[in-house]
Amino acid sequence: MMEGLMSARINLVQTYVRRNHYHSVPSISLRPANKLYRRPFGMMKHLNLFNSVAASVQPLEVSTLESFDNTVPSREVLELWQNADAVCFDVDSTVCLDEGIDELAEFCGAGTIVAEWTARAMSGSVPFEEALAARLSLFNPSLSQVQNFLETRPPRISPGIDELVEKLKAKNTNVYLISGGFRQMINPVASILGIPPKNIFANQLLFGSSGEFLGFDVNEPTSRSGGKATAVQQIRRACGYKGLVMIGDGATDLEVRKSVLQ
Repeated sequence: MMEGLMSARINLVQTYVRRNHYHSVPSISLRPANKLYRRPFGMMKHLNLFNSVAASVQPLEVSTLESFDNTVPSREVLELWQNADAVCFDVDSTVCLDEGIDELAEFCGAGTIVAEWTARAMSGSVPFEEALAARLSLFNPSLSQVQNFLETRPPRISPGIDELVEKLKAKNTNVYLISGGFRQMINPVASILGIPPKNIFANQLLFGSSGEFLGFDVNEPTSRSGGKATAVQQIRRACGYKGLVMIGDGATDLEVRKSVLQ
């Protein structure tokens, strides 16, 4: 799949798209994985990008709604990418191989129990904001711990993502990172990929004057259930994108699809 997306068809090759024949009511192109997550979070070794959720807010033909092949992108998928004005990526277990909060918790000595909460959050069985607060309360990371973590454990970027992002930027497709993770950990990822800070929607860890953990910024849209959908809507209103693709692997990414269908 990754090789297919990075082939010439995602470059500036002219593709005829019957834009004038689309229905006026937006539909969603969705290609869910067989399971929402395939391996224990934080242990993901390989990424098949379209084993994640691919949702587009561009109007589509009915045939596009059918399931796509798991390994070879269909013509409809390639056209989505070819004509997208912007692509939004989830970060944990999508752009990166790991779940950031699980890795930080393991570094702080609470990996197993936090990973269990992460699985519940990703499946949507508990509200995201509740799961986020619960996980952080299990290890209360200090500023020094976060800094030490970032210095000793650089982000593990999923194979092929850097090349895919470069190809998207080469065709003037704007790239965003939309994550329920933390800016402190996502900023290095964005730096590696050349994504500007203004294109990051993520949570912010808060610390006191002595570096003690205070919590997280509840004003960030991604700090609660439905937050990624809110972020995508903000991006579309601000930039006027007609075609926008969202890539992710969890329940909060599926909420983007649901919000467009409403």
